[in-house]
Amino acid sequence: MSEEHRIRVLMTKVGLDGHDRGIKVISSLLREAGMEVIYLGMFQTPEMIVKAALEEDVDVIGVSCLSGEHMGFIPRIAELLKERGAGEILLLVGGVIPWEDIPALREAGVNEVFPAGSLTEPIVQYIRSNVRASARL
Repeated sequence: MSEEHRIRVLMTKVGLDGHDRGIKVISSLLREAGMEVIYLGMFQTPEMIVKAALEEDVDVIGVSCLSGEHMGFIPRIAELLKERGAGEILLLVGGVIPWEDIPALREAGVNEVFPAGSLTEPIVQYIRSNVRASARL
């Protein structure tokens, strides 16, 4: 990856989930790791998230879900990314995600799931290792 390219990460909450402490902590840690973080905020729809990701030309979308609505919203985000030709954007999900839902989320197009309690260093390393190939030019 060239030194000029800073990894751009869009962090957001989806649906009616009003708990944002964790995503703000992760956003801060990603900034400390040298990434540019755009925090979209709470109560977003999949359409709003994908629109913002395309407008901001991000490398990664990080979605926090603590409300149990992940199986309804997250596959729709992945579908919209594919429809808009942006399937190279990494889609990461974190929060209260039951282990049994992880395979279905991956099958739907999620690149990685970081359940509640995940350590931050693996998140940073995953992003650095997997950001889209065009950013490495």
